[in-house]
Amino acid sequence: MSIDRIVMAFAGTVVLISLALGASASPIFHNANWLWLTAFVGANILQSAFTGFCPLATILKKMGAKPGAAF
Repeated sequence: MSIDRIVMAFAGTVVLISLALGASASPIFHNANWLWLTAFVGANILQSAFTGFCPLATILKKMGAKPGAAF
């Protein structure tokens, strides 16, 4: 799998998990502060679109992941 696909899969997974934790019916996990994680991931994707810098892509490149078209 290329870096592009790994980054998108990771971002999507983190967003869905943080939304589930923020909207959970369980009193243990239900906390609106989980939505800050969603906002952080969204802001990181947005800045990456303009700057071309993605911290996860840099880490994956150093770990030897196959580059894709975007990174």
